Amino acid sequence: MDRLRRGAASPTQGCVLVASASFWEGVDIPGDALQLVVIDKLPFPPPGDPLVHARSRRLESAQRSAFNDYHLPEAAVALKQGAGRLIRSESDRGLLVICDPRLAQMGYGRRLLAGLPPMQRLSTEPEALAWLAVLRADAG
Repeated sequence: MDRLRRGAASPTQGCVLVASASFWEGVDIPGDALQLVVIDKLPFPPPGDPLVHARSRRLESAQRSAFNDYHLPEAAVALKQGAGRLIRSESDRGLLVICDPRLAQMGYGRRLLAGLPPMQRLSTEPEALAWLAVLRADAG
């Protein structure tokens, strides 16, 4: 992690950072050292968490939607933070891959996408691989 933070790792070195919930905040990897962020699932608050459960119950008791008024906004903020790990400055470039099919299949996916920074959207694996090849060539 220290090599990535200092920018000592190059894209050709093949560094991989695997992270859990701690990744969403506080990780700062500058420049070309981080070019790809893969998000396996949308970062909704864990339903089994007592605090999440209490907040959801409070909203529902007030005749509000816990999903629309709490879960979805929390996921939008976390997703934006995850994307922010990739783009730390105006000159940073990279590929953000969100693997969760709900982003495209569910109506709320548009709300989550709207919260992300403006970026080109790719829809196929060959497009993504071509973009990574361009990044690698530019960094090399």
